[in-house]
This record gives sequence, C-alpha cells and structure tokens, in this order.
Amino acid sequence: MTHSEQVSRPTAPPDATPEAAPRRDWAWKRLATPIGPLLLAATRKGLVRVVFHADERTARRELTRLEQFFDGAPLASVPHLETAAAELTAYFAGELRSFTVPLDWSLSSGFPARVLHALADGVPYGGVVGYQDLADRVGEPGAARSVGAAMGSNPLPVIVPCHRVVASDGGIGGFGGGLETKRLLLALEGVLPAPLF
Repeated sequence: MTHSEQVSRPTAPPDATPEAAPRRDWAWKRLATPIGPLLLAATRKGLVRVVFHADERTARRELTRLEQFFDGAPLASVPHLETAAAELTAYFAGELRSFTVPLDWSLSSGFPARVLHALADGVPYGGVVGYQDLADRVGEPGAARSVGAAMGSNPLPVIVPCHRVVASDGGIGGFGGGLETKRLLLALEGVLPAPLF
C-alpha cells in the first residue's frame, strides 16, 4: 500500500505536550534476534519504535497503535527501516557498538524525552548508569523514580539503551523487556558475564 508523501511535522521539543501526529509515511518489519523477535517501525525521519517479544499478537496490537498515531496504514518500506535492521543485526553479532540510524522521537516528550536523550547521548556501549545519576544529568536530582518510569516508556529500546540503567545497590534494576533480556544485552556488551547455558 502506498500513498503520496506527506509533509511531516517538526519534532516537538523535549518538554512539549504530546499531540496527535498528522498523516505520515511509515513502515515496519519484524527482526529475529537472540533476544526474540523485535518489531521495528520507522518513518521517513528515522526509527520511531522498537518492540520486544514481537509475536503475532504483540505485533498486531502495536501496529494498530501506530496506524492510529500516524493516521494511516504503513508502506512496504522506508529507508531508515532497513538501516535499523542492518545495524541491529550487526549489534547482535558483536560487530557494532554505536548506532547511526536517525531517530524519530515523536513517541516521546516531556521529562521522559529529556532523560532518554541524555541516556542516548551519554552512556556508551559497555557502560552503565544509575537511575539517580541519570536524574542528576537532566538537572532533576529528586527524580530517580521518574527516571525508572521514563525507561519504561522508552519507544526505542536497545537503540536508546535503557538496559544500561542499573540500580544503585548493584542490582540490574527493572526492565520492560524482562530481566532475562536485560541480562543478555548487558552480557553482549561485556557488562555481565555471558550466561553459561
């Protein structure tokens, strides 16, 4: 299914109130990975969504949400979708440490967007950061719990590495994709030992 390209709205600043997006071109695909299938969605602006454990039911539910948000059905592909898939494949093969695919931040705004930008820009492959430290980095020292909620709202996990945010007590903290997925990602990056089996 195709349609003529529409003009996309400018990206809202991180503290803007979320609003419905006008009709935009977007596409999706599922990618098999060592942590299970990922659903990837991209617009002409960049990768917009990564969903863990994307079985048929999860994928259908997410695609319905994206159709509503972007006010229309997906195209067969957009350029950033294939870039994201290739980079994620290389990442899981241990061949890529830094993603270059452009990101479309339209599914995040306000405090969560500020935190996610700080995470994406400031915590490299193989590194970790505490919830409190991330709150300090965005100038909100009393917001460690809110940082946890921001990680849970991350529309771009793996690419925006919420798996690198850990608890101050030495634990790995929570994770929307499940703790086993978080352990596997941290092991892939050398932060934790690789699982024995």
